[in-house]
Amino acid sequence: MLSGIRVVSFTHFLQGPSASQMLADLGADVIKIEPKKGAFERSWTGPGRFLNGHSPFFALGNRNVRSMVVDLKSPAAVEPLLALLDTADVLVESFRPGTLDRFGLGWEALHERNPRLVYASLSGYGSDGPYVDRPGQDVLVQALSGIAMATGREADPPQPVGACIVDQHAAVLGAMGILAALHGRERSGEGVKVESNLLNAALDLQIEPLTYAMNGFEGSRSASGVSSPFYSAPYGVFATSDGWICVSLTAPEQLRAVFDDEWFLDVDAASAFARREEVNERIADHMATRATSEWRDAFSAAGLWWAPVNGHDEVLEDPQVRHNDSFDSYEHADAGEVKVLKHPVRYDGVRPGIRSAPPELGAHTREVLGELGYSAEQIDALLAAKAVA
Repeated sequence: MLSGIRVVSFTHFLQGPSASQMLADLGADVIKIEPKKGAFERSWTGPGRFLNGHSPFFALGNRNVRSMVVDLKSPAAVEPLLALLDTADVLVESFRPGTLDRFGLGWEALHERNPRLVYASLSGYGSDGPYVDRPGQDVLVQALSGIAMATGREADPPQPVGACIVDQHAAVLGAMGILAALHGRERSGEGVKVESNLLNAALDLQIEPLTYAMNGFEGSRSASGVSSPFYSAPYGVFATSDGWICVSLTAPEQLRAVFDDEWFLDVDAASAFARREEVNERIADHMATRATSEWRDAFSAAGLWWAPVNGHDEVLEDPQVRHNDSFDSYEHADAGEVKVLKHPVRYDGVRPGIRSAPPELGAHTREVLGELGYSAEQIDALLAAKAVA
């Protein structure tokens, strides 16, 4: 769907590469500009473990893209880089604000040179303001934005979520902004500057609780485990005699039926929130008396909203996850088979797959320069000058 759209990507870590990969999955020609040592994600992985030297962290966000090594500090790199950007529809970058301006690649300069260019900046906190120089990283923003404080039981310390939800949501918002800008360009003929940042993404993830808070409603973490500062019970994870089950919003009549307990009928809509700790504790007492499999059958029969509490191994084998065609893989010369998640959206029943594996560093430098009209001799001269690699 994005065939014919060229994206030049100055991105690293997760937010930027993930946004660029979404565009690449949809057919855009994404050219990743890397330093000579390679993008950060090539040499880092969360567990500190590599697949025969191949980073799974690089694998998760750089498929379907091409790699070009450019030394931004080299005077000889200016001409080919600007030639490339003259052919681009989108520039996406995730440096600290102002970094590309120092190389003459800021929004104002490039917009004047190529008015149709969509310029997307993905940052931690925005392009200016009091936090502009702070390190922008997922768990830090979870803490700053209130996510960590809202998570966990009342007596527990603040608890960040166990995944980089802010990074990934910011990536999705960045990709959405780029697509909107491309659509708008078809009408106006001009590109715009798109900005997405981790802080805005973290606030957007909390669209419901923050709306309550802004309008004067008070909420607090639950002592008994209601997994929202603003929800009545049940809403969270309960221990069975041999495991765990998650139970969501359920009417008192259903609770009475499934637990055979008339007590729940004393809780009406007016008192449900105020009495949520009582309700949760009553449910917890019942849940502890029977095995997980028994409650699963009982809840399904009664029409309760429930779900198993799966670990990652169980998620990988979940029948709906499998049915949704959620996984893909590619072969790497050293790492062997590398497994990754697929693009999350279906189009006419199909989820886009892997057209090309994440590239080796600089694998497409010669190819891209050749497409720009550089001769073999000119490319050799740029390599000799160490402007590209």
